This record gives sequence, structure tokens and C-alpha cells, in this order.
Amino acid sequence: MKKGKIYVVSGPSGVGKGTIVKKLIEDYDNIALSVSATTRSPRTGEVDKVHYFFMSKDEFTDIIDKDGFIEYAEYCGNYYGTPKAAVYEKLEQGFDVILEIEVQGGIQVMEKFPQACGIFILPPSMPVLEKRLRGRQSEDEETIQKRLQTAKEEMSKINRYHCFVVNGPIERAVADVAEIIEKNRD
Repeated sequence: MKKGKIYVVSGPSGVGKGTIVKKLIEDYDNIALSVSATTRSPRTGEVDKVHYFFMSKDEFTDIIDKDGFIEYAEYCGNYYGTPKAAVYEKLEQGFDVILEIEVQGGIQVMEKFPQACGIFILPPSMPVLEKRLRGRQSEDEETIQKRLQTAKEEMSKINRYHCFVVNGPIERAVADVAEIIEKNRD
């Protein structure tokens, strides 16, 4: 059986990474999503072990100490990481695995796994990104401003990725990412 490939999908908070990846998972049966771990609180509708492995900072640092993450990073005061075991299992089963992770973690993965394909998701514009963040209605003004500043810093690292997709009309963005995955299969 042919092993799967790792695809790193990153971009600023609120850019629509989750929406794109969700649609890919629904439409293609040979693509699996790596579930990340985080120390942030769940948002409305998020389910533990489905959207994230939600854990305390102590639990997270214990896994770091046991070398249990492919990558991890701190982002806006919380930790995020990709547990090793589940990713390796899916790759061995022949699935292509999408890691939907923040930029710092994405760069770490691509440094450790040069065969991984990095796909950076961009917003159509900064005002559209701000509107999407505000539309969540899950964060205060200070957090939104921090995420917008972080987005500018993250977008300056786009050259560390293999390609980028602008998330304007969602159908087009999903098709663009699917095309990238298809072209990068060995």
C-alpha cells in the first residue's frame, strides 16, 4: 500500500482554513484531517476529539516532554500542537493527511518533513478578514486586534510555503486546494 502525504494548510485566523478543509474531507475519501491539540477553550459547537483535543497547559506540556507532537507553538496566549501517533497511523493507511495549523507550526512541519506540501490560505483583503473575525462573535476587541496584527506578521511568511490560495468564493478556494493536492501526489 502506498503511504499518504502530508499537506500543511496555514493562514491567518479567520481566513477560512477550517471551512476549506471541512469541504475537502467531505468530498474526498482519501484525505484525512489531523486533529490538533490546544489549550484554548472550545468555541460554540466545537467538540473535544473532533475539532481539537482540548487540554490544560499542564497536560499539553506533559506531551511536549514525552516528544508526542510533530510540532507545537504558542499562539495568542494558547498552545496548539499536532499529535504524532494519529498522523503516522493515517499516513501508513494510505491517507493524505491535512494539517490545518498556524503558520509557525506549519513552518516547523515543513522543516521536519521536506516532502510535505505547504499551502498558504490568504484572505481576499484585510477588511474581509476583519469582518470574518468579527462575524464569529467569539472574541473581544483586544483579541480581534491581536489576531489582525498577527495576520499581517503571518502573511509576511508566505514565501516559506509552496503555494497559496486566496479564499474568496469558497467553491473556488476548495477547488484550488484540491487541484494542488492532486498535482502533488507521487
